[in-house]
Amino acid sequence: MSEPESLKPKRGFIESVRDISRNPEPERVGQRWGFGAFLLVEAVFILSAVFITAVGASFGATLETSTSLVLVGSLVPIMLAAAVAILITYVRGNGPVIDLRLSLTKADVVFGLKIGVIGLVFTYAAATVWAKIVGKDNATSAIGELFSNANLPLAAAITMFLYMSFIGPICEEIIFRGLLWGAVERQGWSRWAAFVLTTVIFALSHLEPQRTWLLLVIAIPIGVARLITRSLGASMVAHVLNNFLPGLSLLLLSVGVL
Repeated sequence: MSEPESLKPKRGFIESVRDISRNPEPERVGQRWGFGAFLLVEAVFILSAVFITAVGASFGATLETSTSLVLVGSLVPIMLAAAVAILITYVRGNGPVIDLRLSLTKADVVFGLKIGVIGLVFTYAAATVWAKIVGKDNATSAIGELFSNANLPLAAAITMFLYMSFIGPICEEIIFRGLLWGAVERQGWSRWAAFVLTTVIFALSHLEPQRTWLLLVIAIPIGVARLITRSLGASMVAHVLNNFLPGLSLLLLSVGVL
């Protein structure tokens, strides 16, 4: 089901920004889920992560000593949460294409790549400044700390690269700029409100207080891609591009190339 021509963003960045206010998001007919769905998905994510960690501990494994536990504990919760989010749209709505705006056109890819490049520049600048403020050791993400000095088997390193660069970003977009964004719009709030709220909650949800402000900077360009194109596909592309170089660097570090 294609979007009416009058609701499609106009060409040109300035015109696209103006279009945000001129043409609000159409009413979400048939969508019977809201903030409760997002809270359920977050609960699935947290509880599954806790369960996996507890099972690992019962076998004497910890995140510091077990590569397998880190891989399973990273991949399973986020993939399970994203799957539940998509399932909710089928059970309580119109499916992910309509409810989550989950589509990917050539225009979405192009815009996502452009905003992703801009995001990379801002991320690099912000990360450099942040490292100087808090120190290099405190500026690394939790996953980065676990793997930056590890000499991993090739299969484990590639799996973590795929998680960081593709699986994680795509699943996070489904949850935050798909499900949460849709919950905000269902309340009749503006797309700007959805942009601000999802950006802040995305940064806070990583539970890394030292990096919250950096995560906000990272999230803004990704949210802009969703805001302007009205497509989850565009923000997915921007998010994947933003994570690709850090993921590749971590891959090369973990296998001892760098």
